[in-house]
Amino acid sequence: MNPLHNFFTDPALAFLRNAAAAAILSAVPFGVVGSVVTVRRISGLAGAISHAVLGGIGLALFLSGTKILPGFPPIAGAVAFALLAAVVIGVVSLRAKQREDTVINAIWATGMSIGVLFMAKTPGYTDPMGYLFGNILLISKGDLLLLAGLDAAVLFLAWRFYPQIEAASFDGEFARSRGIRTDILFIALLSVVAVSIVLLQTFVGIVMLIAMLTLPAGMAGYRARNLAGMMAGATLWSALFSGAGLAAGWHFDLPAGAVTVVLAGAVFLAAAAARIGRRNKGEGKRK
Repeated sequence: MNPLHNFFTDPALAFLRNAAAAAILSAVPFGVVGSVVTVRRISGLAGAISHAVLGGIGLALFLSGTKILPGFPPIAGAVAFALLAAVVIGVVSLRAKQREDTVINAIWATGMSIGVLFMAKTPGYTDPMGYLFGNILLISKGDLLLLAGLDAAVLFLAWRFYPQIEAASFDGEFARSRGIRTDILFIALLSVVAVSIVLLQTFVGIVMLIAMLTLPAGMAGYRARNLAGMMAGATLWSALFSGAGLAAGWHFDLPAGAVTVVLAGAVFLAAAAARIGRRNKGEGKRK
């Protein structure tokens, strides 16, 4: 029988179909949100938020495991910690620039440590590795619905506020002179990044999430002429990396998230090296 037919019809491969759908759905926030993160050079801020998420997950598991709040979902704790981290980092970045690095590092380390401590005190065994590195093969239909909702929200916000986002990303002073409330826009952007991180961490995990928010956007940035083009290109690159990483991970029995990031990193570094080589060659000819 045709293997492709088996993929779409075999009940035993339902988890693989869910993973493939997740790879496609995750490409939209990775591409759109990642482009803004890359252009605004806030990957460090996004990294701190992504690691603070573990604190919320650990707290939620502790509250549920100890029956303080039975059934309290980890995603709720993750969203709460992510949004709190986004607001704190955003305010500090805007009001106390000289202390930004210290606060980012503090939230990064403290969030992860809180998560590990709560997990250690949660009855039963809780393995943080699944949250740190993710497992796309465990994606459920409920996760797919959440990703689809995130896609819809991200696309709507990008369409509705594109002029403001583009102006603030490339020239904040000009944006302010045009009446755009850049401070509020910045906090709102970090909040969208925070929610995206929570919903995307299942795919590649917390540790490798920032790579997928920046590498596809970095590839798209080589040829894009504006932010919209970069978003579209980054989405396509993300879908390509995610699909290829899932296929290679399944074929070679390797973690799909890690394979995806390694593949994306290898392609990005190869493209960067080729670009540098062409530039040096051109400069040599001019001399």
